[in-house]
Amino acid sequence: MSATEQHAVVIGGGLAGVTAALELADAGLRVTLLEGRPRLGGLAFSFKRGDLTVDNGQHVYLRCCTAYRWFLDRVQGAALAPVQDRLDVPVLDVAHPAGPRLGRLRRSALPVPLHLAGSLARYPHLSLAERASVGRAALALRRLDPADPALDGVDFATWLGRYGQSPRTIEALWDLVGIATLNATAGQSSLGLAAMVFKTGLLSENGAADIGWATVPLGDLHDTLARKQLDAAGVRTELRTRVTCVSRTQEGNWRVDTEGESLDAGTVVLAVPQREAHALLPPGALADPDKLLDIGTAPILNVHVVYDRKVLKQPFFAALGSPVQWVFDRSDASGLADGGQYLALSQSAAQDDIDEPVSVLRAKYLPELERLLPAARGAKVRDFFVTRERTATFAPTPGVGRLRPGARTDTPGLYLAGAWTATGWPATMEGAVRSGLSAAHAALAALGRHREHPLQEAA
Repeated sequence: MSATEQHAVVIGGGLAGVTAALELADAGLRVTLLEGRPRLGGLAFSFKRGDLTVDNGQHVYLRCCTAYRWFLDRVQGAALAPVQDRLDVPVLDVAHPAGPRLGRLRRSALPVPLHLAGSLARYPHLSLAERASVGRAALALRRLDPADPALDGVDFATWLGRYGQSPRTIEALWDLVGIATLNATAGQSSLGLAAMVFKTGLLSENGAADIGWATVPLGDLHDTLARKQLDAAGVRTELRTRVTCVSRTQEGNWRVDTEGESLDAGTVVLAVPQREAHALLPPGALADPDKLLDIGTAPILNVHVVYDRKVLKQPFFAALGSPVQWVFDRSDASGLADGGQYLALSQSAAQDDIDEPVSVLRAKYLPELERLLPAARGAKVRDFFVTRERTATFAPTPGVGRLRPGARTDTPGLYLAGAWTATGWPATMEGAVRSGLSAAHAALAALGRHREHPLQEAA
């Protein structure tokens, strides 16, 4: 095998690209990773604002996210993003006629599906009849196969309606989880993707839905530690490097042109968003490349508030009866050390708010935080700012499954990675890592290099 054939170029330094680069390098290939931004990590990154280190958005994962957990292990960051000992989600409803009510979604040590039965029986945000209906729908959900193409064309809300789920049940339970994981309401979500989320997270294993999150800035994990491991694996990483063209050479290899150089390689992994991938795909790489342009996107808005005192005792909570969705305490992770508190509001499916001026968002969300958190009513707001990801994820709409391509293209040596590819998962960190592993292992198989897949179930 020539030196060119043993060279792999990975375009894109998000989680998918970093994963692919590490796997290819660990298998003995010479790897170059090209990223247009000045950092690694894609859309899960950090930046400085004064003395704070701020994540662009709150990212969490579940115990069932085996690929992302493998990634954390691979970059030696698992201890910096621990998982709850046991699922426990405080849910505060401020619109109840009798006043604010706090409920909790937690699991017991009982086997699935009984592990959630006690919590559901005590869940105060649903009536007794609605709680009973949830159990029936959950049992029906367990019988679905998320990989069944027929599910891709049905929206989740329609299916939930068939199983007696009231609008309140959808709001207070199914959308509470679904909007955060799918970045869409049940009515805008493919049943196939929703079934994947709920079957895997809530109905597969007892602890599958236990929540993990970073206790340090995301940049420490996805940039600093990732870069250290890339360097140790011998990967050449070039930041601030924009790829202008990907083309075949006369010898049947690949040439990757950047603004500063041309690279020859036997393997290329395109680990960029779908529109960027479409622009770089050479002719013949996909039978219908324009399908990539039909994969929609969905926004996420993050609202950041720094108070002069502690106003929230829990590490996080979810809200009902309010435009606020999920609130996280990021004080320690950001480096806030003067007695104040820094809260991050994660607002998924944020089409209505994503382009609103900061002044409008401030007038909307600060009073809501005071409704949810009485201690905030007397606190001084030291800082208020927002971060916007207008194309944060692919839209999980019905029919999106037929648009998502696999890792292999129709042209030997060229592979696709990214959460938008056909991972079976919605647009999550888990999906991104899985896509990078799929691309790397497809490339290694084509080169005749056997490497054991780190996820046993995907081997």
